[in-house]
Amino acid sequence: MKNLKFTNFLALTAAGIINAFGITVFLAPVKLYDSGISGTSMLLSQITPDYISLSMLLIILNVPLFAFGLKKQGKAFTVYSIYTVAVYSVAAWLITDVLPIDVDMASPLAGQDLLLCALFGGIISGVGSGVAIRFGGAMDGIEVMAVIFAKKIGITVGTFVMIYNVLLYILCGILLNNWILPLYSIVTYFAGLKTIDFIVEGFDRAKSAMIITSKADEICARLSEEFGTGMTIMQGEGGYLRQPKTVVYFVMNRFQIGKMRNIVHEIDKTAYITITDVADVFKQNK
Repeated sequence: MKNLKFTNFLALTAAGIINAFGITVFLAPVKLYDSGISGTSMLLSQITPDYISLSMLLIILNVPLFAFGLKKQGKAFTVYSIYTVAVYSVAAWLITDVLPIDVDMASPLAGQDLLLCALFGGIISGVGSGVAIRFGGAMDGIEVMAVIFAKKIGITVGTFVMIYNVLLYILCGILLNNWILPLYSIVTYFAGLKTIDFIVEGFDRAKSAMIITSKADEICARLSEEFGTGMTIMQGEGGYLRQPKTVVYFVMNRFQIGKMRNIVHEIDKTAYITITDVADVFKQNK
């Protein structure tokens, strides 16, 4: 708990407000659905009495899930997450019931255009959820349940969340007797999912190269000269001939891939190169 940071609370406040804006201004007016507990709350708010509001349901459904995951996720994460959901709930209430914004029948910005509402609602709510994750919290309790139960039933966290959302959209279609809105909600889900990836992992991912070569010293010297960066050398062994090999680990941006490949194969035509995405690069300054 000593690690709680004021700057994180500021960012989580912004995340909750952003998410509420995307949901209440773009999705809820045209009866599209967010994913997870947020989407569940939107559905329940439509089929229950008016005094059971979206804001109330967000608190009622999310807080117990975060509390249940306290031991697994830790106190700081739980506090950050409950705070974020509280801000999200209050901001949603302000937009729908207090501010002079008409969100009853159509989106104030996109009207009745379901595609625009689905895309922008998903993107904006994805920004909010991504910022929440980036600063140590979460916007939706279903993610906590996924972390706790996915491994126990033999599936990944992402698969758990996807199954929940698919079942949610099927239920929406059955209860509303209308499949157009649930299908557009799937667009919202994937737009939000991609946006979260961008926010959490960065728009321009770095690339890492694993270079297996017998001329590591020459390659390292040339790469260092051309790019002005360091690299890591690891000793390995060929799996077939059992000959010693050197593995060079090198991080670059996507525009440097072609130049790196040309340099390596100019020095060692038999070098084996694999390239993968790197979400974040952290460097500890002395």
